[in-house]
Amino acid sequence: MSTFLAAFVVLLLFFLLMSVGYIIKRKAVAGSCGGLGAIGIDKACDCDEPCDNRKAKMAKAEEEARNERLTQNRIL
Repeated sequence: MSTFLAAFVVLLLFFLLMSVGYIIKRKAVAGSCGGLGAIGIDKACDCDEPCDNRKAKMAKAEEEARNERLTQNRIL
């Protein structure tokens, strides 16, 4: 039982230190630079049709890209 308590205390201390570091830096938690996106895979599942959330994100990104192109190519 003492081993379990010691491990629990160490784990709790670890999470406490991580949260203090997060609060001090005020930096958003980010993923790694690698992953599936680094090798050109757009989604992690094998489904042919993306889910609704993915479709919404893709539509939003496409709209932002379109607005960016319109802003850059503005004549007036």
